[in-house]
Amino acid sequence: MRAVVTENYGSPPVVAELETPTAGPGEVRVKVRASSPNGFDIALAHGYLKGLMEHRFPVVLGRDFAGTVDQVGEGVTTFAPGDDVFGVVLTQPLSAGGFAEYVVLPADHHIARMPAGLDHATAGVLGLAGASAVDSIEAVGLGAGDTALVSGATGGVGAFVLQLAAARGATAIATARPGAGTDHVRALGAAHVVDYTGDLAAQVREIAPDGVDVVMHLAGDPFALADLLVDGGRFVSLLSAGPEQFTDRNITAKAVYAMPHRALLESLGGEVAAGRLTIPVQRTYALDDGPQAITDFSAGKLGKLAVTVS
Repeated sequence: MRAVVTENYGSPPVVAELETPTAGPGEVRVKVRASSPNGFDIALAHGYLKGLMEHRFPVVLGRDFAGTVDQVGEGVTTFAPGDDVFGVVLTQPLSAGGFAEYVVLPADHHIARMPAGLDHATAGVLGLAGASAVDSIEAVGLGAGDTALVSGATGGVGAFVLQLAAARGATAIATARPGAGTDHVRALGAAHVVDYTGDLAAQVREIAPDGVDVVMHLAGDPFALADLLVDGGRFVSLLSAGPEQFTDRNITAKAVYAMPHRALLESLGGEVAAGRLTIPVQRTYALDDGPQAITDFSAGKLGKLAVTVS
């Protein structure tokens, strides 16, 4: 099968021919139709996860996947060949991924059936970013009346955070460049936009003189962002900034690592299928252009990038 892989720590992604995997006991094989890059893939491709997670090279990139089950192993009753599914590959050691024609994973892993009204292309960009957004919002209990600064709002996770915040009655202040970036976040529910290339603190204080209730740290300097919280405010980070780094401040800080379990995936899929959540996709790549998708992701984008596998 064809796949986009990294062949060693920090080696550039390439398209390679690998042996097609087979589903073993308790596993399913999915014929992949769509995937997308995430920050995890960038860290993996650059070798940043060396020493943190075991690698089994070549490692296939792409945590997200959507496709059709075409083979089930002994003992699997949850899924059957022909089921349209989507999810996130978080198996270890790092080896399998969604940037491939097939992926094999445990049937009880982060995989869910696609609801009616959700297509493969959309499902392929949903899992990790959507779960990261939900888990971050739940971690700080974001709700009606809260003012939240969303740093990194123009990315894939930010797109979900802005929509979910608005749906919960919170006021979101989004970071974005003027122009297309500002238009993008406003369309997703941002009540205010601040230019992160300027004096961010001054702009936020103009909107919230006493500080914001919540900081969603998806990008940027966590300490400068935490300075903008009200006394007793809540801080959540997807970039490993946790409570041990803020012991000198009267804030509640949490580092979140997304857990896209089946129930959460099913909920996200249902919200998208019902039209209550939208996923902005800036560009779609063929599998052979997967290495370019990784490069372009690193350079910055609005919303998500997608990869069509088959």
